[in-house]
Amino acid sequence: MAIVNVNQGESIESALRRFKRRVMTEEIIKDAKKHAFFMPPGQKAKLKSALARKRNKKKGRGRPPMRDTR
Repeated sequence: MAIVNVNQGESIESALRRFKRRVMTEEIIKDAKKHAFFMPPGQKAKLKSALARKRNKKKGRGRPPMRDTR
């Protein structure tokens, strides 16, 4: 749980900024979204492999194919 103490003379905006940064580093939002609904193990595996395919496709996109210069 992210807790931020507001210091004496500190503005609410800066305390809110520190709170948001702490929430992002502790990955609270990511964890809440992950546990928001039940996903069957088979569907979870399909999603994982689909994301891996997408990542690999994106990785190879930047390089032009090798040409034979003989």
